[in-house]
Amino acid sequence: MKKIFIITGEPSGDKLASTVISKLKMQNPDIEYLSVGGVHIKKLGIHSIFDLKEITYLGFTSVLFNIFKIRNKINFTVDQIIKFNPDILFSVDSPDFTLRVAERVKKINNKIKTIHYVAPQVWVWRKNRVKKIKKFIDHMLLLFKFEKKYFDEENISNTFVGHPLIEKNDNVKTVLNNLISKDKKIISIFPGSRKSETNVLLPILLDFIKLMNKNENNYSFVLHATDENKEFIINHVKKTDLNNIDVVSDENIKSQILSNSIFAVSKSGTISLQISSSNVPSIIIYKLNFINFMIFKLLANVKFANIINIINDKEVIPELLQKDCNADEIYKTVIYFLKKPELIKKQLSDCSKTLEGIKSKTLSSNEAATILSNYLAN
Repeated sequence: MKKIFIITGEPSGDKLASTVISKLKMQNPDIEYLSVGGVHIKKLGIHSIFDLKEITYLGFTSVLFNIFKIRNKINFTVDQIIKFNPDILFSVDSPDFTLRVAERVKKINNKIKTIHYVAPQVWVWRKNRVKKIKKFIDHMLLLFKFEKKYFDEENISNTFVGHPLIEKNDNVKTVLNNLISKDKKIISIFPGSRKSETNVLLPILLDFIKLMNKNENNYSFVLHATDENKEFIINHVKKTDLNNIDVVSDENIKSQILSNSIFAVSKSGTISLQISSSNVPSIIIYKLNFINFMIFKLLANVKFANIINIINDKEVIPELLQKDCNADEIYKTVIYFLKKPELIKKQLSDCSKTLEGIKSKTLSSNEAATILSNYLAN
């Protein structure tokens, strides 16, 4: 029986990995799996060697303060992979964890094929990483076409599979009458999937909602959570007197809520692609502590935080970062857009053109599953 070890480092990677493995299970049910995964991988009946929460860290200083924990987890994960002796090590995103593991595994057992899904953002910083990656990754699965040149230059086998967040969701529709108010317009809020992100952004977003309620009375707000941080968010909302907030984590419901939203306020990240794909106008927010921000500024090769803006080399979607990431600025920007339909129309048009340029011909999960199948067959 063929074996695959799946390694992820955070909820978004867990979700991506699960979409690929669910397709692979349909193609070939006779594969044994083991993982470092979260709720999505576990729903497929695949055991995780430890809880994903134990390695989900954000920011340079957070990693620094947890360096010994991370090192121990890397050592433990490597040992478990070698004992499992898989045909393929399938690593997904979170390169500071997953690629460190892959590098160690490859040195110990060169026969294990290493396939990585979601290339590290070498176009943002540390371009020289590509030369190092070449030594231990057999195949790189790319989300964006423009990434290809970086890996082609080093003759690293790669495939553009497209980004799953801009694919149309054909899930069965759910009745949302209890969540969607007919007399109020929905604004979707995305406070982040990592607890460390949510810790920083959630209080700011709740203050923004208070400002909206003080000056407007025709909006309801839906906070989009992961299964991992839903209770954390709900507990924070309960401490307020806000009664026009719902918190959802079901992926199908979140997708439909977003499609029925008139606006979105989102943390910086690839979720902005799904928002744009749903034809919803938005703004981007993010806040790092001062040390992390200065390190980012020193190392980054791009002017913007959002992928849509990076591709266009201009601010298509407004970014409120650092000191501008506060309730007052978010409120002013959202209200300004809601009162300027021509600005919304321009943003949606620019985003639509951008998305057309980065779509793959087939589903990303299908493409990735096919690559895994091909490696298993060889």
